[in-house]
Amino acid sequence: MADQEQEKAEIEENDARQVPEPEIKGVSGEQETAAEEEDEPTLDEVIAQLQIDAAAAEEAALRAQADAQNVKRRAEQDVEKARKFALEQFCKELLPVIDNLERALEAAPEGEQAVKPIAEGVELTLKSFSDALKKFHIEVVDPVGEPFDPQFHQAMSMVENPDVEPNTVTHVMQKGYTLNGRLVRPAMVMVSKAAG
Repeated sequence: MADQEQEKAEIEENDARQVPEPEIKGVSGEQETAAEEEDEPTLDEVIAQLQIDAAAAEEAALRAQADAQNVKRRAEQDVEKARKFALEQFCKELLPVIDNLERALEAAPEGEQAVKPIAEGVELTLKSFSDALKKFHIEVVDPVGEPFDPQFHQAMSMVENPDVEPNTVTHVMQKGYTLNGRLVRPAMVMVSKAAG
């Protein structure tokens, strides 16, 4: 019996050593799970948020795709412009040569047999030059009799001329040139004005 009493005393002693679980004041177990359920979004809320996020991601992807297409199109346009107008500086350097050939033809006296072969040679050279320019889309701006256009003509002086309408080009001092429709050099012109 003493053994049994001793065992019983040890068990009681062990029970006394064990610390009882503290009680959480204010929130019971049921209240705690209810609070957790309130903090967590419902399935419908999660689906709605995911749909909003998906729509935003789709819009961002569409914008990125549109930006990429714009960059590609812009690059293609830049390459096309570079190809079309690469000759612009070269063309500007050749224009004085053409002007000088035209002046040489104008200065050659007509009827002199000694100068005639030289004038024909200059004329053929000028023609081959002009054909080469046309081949590369370099066009002459020679606006005699046309209305004055400040985009393509540079007025050097205005002269009263009752025979033509005011603001009409009456004389071209130097021809202009365009490359693929872009002005390389404006035509230097004299323009008519109304009688004072």
